[in-house]
Amino acid sequence: MANGCDHPASLHTGEAPVLASATVGARTWLLIEHAGPWAARTEQWRLPPAMRTLVDRATSLGIRPQLIRRPGRRDAPSAPLHVFVGWSTGDEPWLAEGFFEDPDDLDLGLLVHGVVPKSCILVNEPLFLVCTNGKRNACCARLGLPLARFLGENLAGEVWETTHLGGDRYAANLVCLPHGLYYGSMSQAAAIAAANAYRHGEVVLDRFRGRAGIPEPSQAAEHFVRSHTGELSVGGVAVESSRSEGDTTVCVVRCTTQRGSSRFRVVVEPAVCIAPCGTTCADEISTYRLAELRQLTPVLT
Repeated sequence: MANGCDHPASLHTGEAPVLASATVGARTWLLIEHAGPWAARTEQWRLPPAMRTLVDRATSLGIRPQLIRRPGRRDAPSAPLHVFVGWSTGDEPWLAEGFFEDPDDLDLGLLVHGVVPKSCILVNEPLFLVCTNGKRNACCARLGLPLARFLGENLAGEVWETTHLGGDRYAANLVCLPHGLYYGSMSQAAAIAAANAYRHGEVVLDRFRGRAGIPEPSQAAEHFVRSHTGELSVGGVAVESSRSEGDTTVCVVRCTTQRGSSRFRVVVEPAVCIAPCGTTCADEISTYRLAELRQLTPVLT
């Protein structure tokens, strides 16, 4: 069944690894409130002509478009156009909100360069996206819809259902903006823990897929340094440099804590995990394994 869920059950329960699987291409975001219905793919979305033009323009600029709606609601207003734009790159990501009578008034060229578009206002509170697009894969609706409703009841005004986020196999998927932190295989308890941690500037390593816009090997390197050091602040761990050596990737990762900064040489390589018996026994899951982690000369601060 094309839109059904035939993933190993362990991918949805947190038993299988999800690390280093955040969407690599999402560094800038365009979120458009739209009640639906939602098609499986961006190019199939049935939108008013002006909105369609805006989505196509965003795609051509490398901006990730998402349709959003409040949990359980199918009556989003058709005008004015309600959008959020986000910049997830670097140490100072941001999210801004705007309302437009004419979509052409939204200057996406500014967003590409990390500048808040005119007529958009910076948002101080985080925004949480839950994929509920069952047209792409049934598990996203089956697992995402109840999670979105639960989070919406507990984090009023901060939660939105959304279209495909990447990684159906990890449903239910949660993304924390503006940093673009991806979580997968989320239960209600895991999701509320991740959301509350993010509100306090931290990540939870359990079911953390990684940060969007970063190459997967770098996501893995950051994950292993966090696990080794216990540093959970969102900006506390970052890859400074990386290079490929065959199938392996060698990274220099900086870890900043209240005690100072350290740098680590981290070597990661692709690995295959055999999923615990579920819908499909012995299904292979691509992941990364740690080949080397050692501390380098401390950074003076």
